[in-house]
Amino acid sequence: MKGCLRYRRSDITETVFKAQIEKIAAGGAGLARLEGKSIFIEGSVPGETVLCRITEEHPSWSRAELLEIIEDSPDRVQPICDFYGICGGCNLQHLSYTAQLAAKTVIIKDTFIHIGGFCPPEPLVFPSKPWGYRNRMQLHCIRQLHCIQQLPGQSWGLKAKKSNEIIPISGCPIADPGIQSLLRGTENQTQVPLPPPEKDRFTVYARDGLLLREGGIQRGKTRILDRELALDAGVFFQSNGTMLERLVMDLREIAAGLNSAGQSLPVADLYCGVGTFSVFLGEFFPHIDLVEENKFSLALARENLMPLIAAGTSTGFFAQRCENWVKNRRRYGFIVADPPRQGLNPALTYWLKANGPPLLAYVSCNPATLARDSKILLAGGYKLTELRLYDFYPQTAHIESLAVFTRSYAP
Repeated sequence: MKGCLRYRRSDITETVFKAQIEKIAAGGAGLARLEGKSIFIEGSVPGETVLCRITEEHPSWSRAELLEIIEDSPDRVQPICDFYGICGGCNLQHLSYTAQLAAKTVIIKDTFIHIGGFCPPEPLVFPSKPWGYRNRMQLHCIRQLHCIQQLPGQSWGLKAKKSNEIIPISGCPIADPGIQSLLRGTENQTQVPLPPPEKDRFTVYARDGLLLREGGIQRGKTRILDRELALDAGVFFQSNGTMLERLVMDLREIAAGLNSAGQSLPVADLYCGVGTFSVFLGEFFPHIDLVEENKFSLALARENLMPLIAAGTSTGFFAQRCENWVKNRRRYGFIVADPPRQGLNPALTYWLKANGPPLLAYVSCNPATLARDSKILLAGGYKLTELRLYDFYPQTAHIESLAVFTRSYAP
């Protein structure tokens, strides 16, 4: 290869080459090109010239190990976490926060072009506080078999990068102060007992003095804007409360802007979790349907919607998968959907294409599946009118976004 050095170590031929980093690719690695082939280099920064070594070859792309930074970028910063590069959590701490936001904006736009086949609206970006933001984390119980190094008195840690090893850690700079206290061992361990011996991992939630934990006190209430929501550490809840509040405010604004004809129809909250969005949207509509296959989450949603129900809002709760729910023939004025990384179920996507409302809000944690589903929705007459990027997870490559679709008719 041009520009490469080949040398033999033992019986392995390795390719070492100098590369210019173009941008951050989905997943967080820097992207370079070698004779037209994409090379992904973790730990690199756009604009840098680096020396790297091929570690994984594929027909159309390769992965490389960063050996040396020949010319660095002003966007490179010193990671503040002692476990960065060892822990499997953060992968962008070496990048300034401004550069992280710019990289995520490029990623979501490129994903729409390459997978969706169209150029989306310019994303509106909402930054988070870069540190101490994470309210919900999954910790792993330390078992001697999979523990890198046991610390005195420590019983849990985080998963190592690309490994099943568990790293005992004494702090995590992205975690909420309540989780930090737990990691430092300053919490009263009698109040937060260990999970059962057969449970290898458990979830904790902390915000504004509240600390919930699987195996300890699991149920509690957290305040989102002016409402209190019941939650359980064992079921999903968004991990960045401040950004969740921003998203909720935007969804309320979108719903409030719907014309009176749309507001006279019901609203549906798909993949509703504990009903967070419904709590804030239900007042705009005469009826709200909540769809969630996790029965424990749906039970919490019922509890959270009790004030709306008491105020006269009609509700429907569907403990089922969305592909079963689509057999429902009701017409809606507005639908909000917040699917997992797999995106919308195909049956739901095609139902929305044919029968969806005039206004659809799609909350996504995966740009690839959002772009895929958007392509189908646009073929059904929808227009993607807004794209918003909410940085729920600074220091990582995870991207949360909101896509707003409209069309001028209701099927």
